[in-house]
Amino acid sequence: MEPSRMTLYRFGNTSSSSLWYELAYAEAKGRVKRGDRVWQVGFGSGFKCNSAVWQAIRTVDPAGERSPWTDEIDSFPADVPKVEGGLK
Repeated sequence: MEPSRMTLYRFGNTSSSSLWYELAYAEAKGRVKRGDRVWQVGFGSGFKCNSAVWQAIRTVDPAGERSPWTDEIDSFPADVPKVEGGLK
């Protein structure tokens, strides 16, 4: 959930591209190792849903990669306040 929450916090609702920002977040944090599987699930309007399972063919070295998170990854996860009472 952390990559999803931090993507929403930093970029807002970017629709389907959020999945790629979330994967980039996990890579920038050094959490993707060779052989790991990542399950991406996207939900659209109505009953639309799609998913993909990726298997890492190499360990991702965050220091050697450029991503949308490169310049600020050390300041995440940010403390995001919870909304009391839910959305109205």
